[in-house]
Amino acid sequence: MIFLTHLAAVLDNWDPRVVEGIASKRHVIVFDNRGIGASSGSPAKSIEEMAGDAITFIKGMGFGEVDLFGFSMGGMVAQEIALIEAKLVRRIILAGTGPAGGDGINAVAGVANWDMFRALLTGLDPKQYLFFTRTPNGIAAGKAFLDRLKERTAGRDKEITVSAYLAQLRALEAWGNKKPQDLSAIKQPVLVANGDDDRMVPTANSRDLAKRIPNSTLVIYPDAGHGGVFQFHAEFVAKALEFLSQ
Repeated sequence: MIFLTHLAAVLDNWDPRVVEGIASKRHVIVFDNRGIGASSGSPAKSIEEMAGDAITFIKGMGFGEVDLFGFSMGGMVAQEIALIEAKLVRRIILAGTGPAGGDGINAVAGVANWDMFRALLTGLDPKQYLFFTRTPNGIAAGKAFLDRLKERTAGRDKEITVSAYLAQLRALEAWGNKKPQDLSAIKQPVLVANGDDDRMVPTANSRDLAKRIPNSTLVIYPDAGHGGVFQFHAEFVAKALEFLSQ
């Protein structure tokens, strides 16, 4: 099970409850994109380049077939992998993500930078705004998620650099401005998940993905935002394991 990560993320940005939960039944591999965290090289300039790097990584590890879990930007990468190297992919989980040319995706940079500014003013982590709603449930879930990210204290990964973050923002803008793809070409079973109030990659994109991918199942979590799979981690892990076991 290959995990494909979100904008600005390094290895330590994965929710340990999701990683450990899925790893209880599956061999989970997480990795830093090129030029991100501890990975050397220059950051990829497009979602397509990220997909090419991921394919190289998967084949370099000696795997002939894998399952993919792509969250946010990683879900865009997962779609590209499935379209480029269909035989490499068995099943796919797409969370908090959207298709090329999807609603509001070219505005992710504006949303992310505004919430980083809000976080600076309030002393909060930007993920509290970007991943979770500002309802009591969302605020509590965000605090719990951020606490979980601090659990691993030894050998933590390097943070993303500003230049790498900007490169990823440009890649996301280009993906948002790209012509829609023929997602009916993705024949693998796909689980699509999101919160019902995702302001980063609007939830309408998840519904659009489920509509356009033939063999898909859609799960929308209530009173949840972009990080719905982290807010409802127990339910999500159970659903993911059931989906992957088929």
